Amino acid sequence: MSFNFQNQVAIITGGASGMGAATAREFAAAGGQVIIVDQNEALALELAAEIEGLMVIGDVSNSAISDAAVQLALENFGRLDVVVNAAGIILRADALATTDEGWQKVMNVNVNGVFYMSRAAVRVMKPRGKGAIINFGSIWGDVGATNVVAYCASKGAVHQITRAMALDYVEDGIRINAVCPGEVDTPMLRSGRKQPPTPEQMQALADTVPMKRLADPSEIAKVVCFLASDDASYMTGAMVAVDAGFTAR
Repeated sequence: MSFNFQNQVAIITGGASGMGAATAREFAAAGGQVIIVDQNEALALELAAEIEGLMVIGDVSNSAISDAAVQLALENFGRLDVVVNAAGIILRADALATTDEGWQKVMNVNVNGVFYMSRAAVRVMKPRGKGAIINFGSIWGDVGATNVVAYCASKGAVHQITRAMALDYVEDGIRINAVCPGEVDTPMLRSGRKQPPTPEQMQALADTVPMKRLADPSEIAKVVCFLASDDASYMTGAMVAVDAGFTAR
């Protein structure tokens, strides 16, 4: 599928690495203008230069960062068409090993960040009568997993934010959907462990997937771009699993 985002503007949180970066590249390659929101200034600078995009450096759990990103879009392009909430963190711990601080940090980034950015976007999309927001949920937002209780809870919340806001703004021409990836070969997949996973451990993880492989971030990014495009004009409030059949069992 070939997308055309000429004259469209997207804000992509977590856009400096992983699936967020892959989405930024796909959107820019299709002619769109991209504003990256990320905490990692070095990676954001590198990608912004690559795709000729703009950037806002900061933590999405601070609502002022969302407001700043929207304002940057309006000041430079006069519009905002798409928001992709890809920023997220994981805490690998069961309930007893999850501190108050750890729990709150996951919720602040994964839940509050999605809400703040979506709210800021709706403020400018609603008067225009059109817009698309794509949230990064997860298969773990609908099914459970061991030793990631905060992450699972946060992604379940993202799914419900998506559904509720989709209904709130459907008559305003704003489509809000979530992509729900399975096991994707990203830096976050390797993060939060006592030691970096070995190739054998990565293959063991891949073997839990019906296709027997991990996804490439670009495979998720293409689905995000579909949801952002007019080809998905009859979709809102959907949780779109991209998981190689993991949750089909």
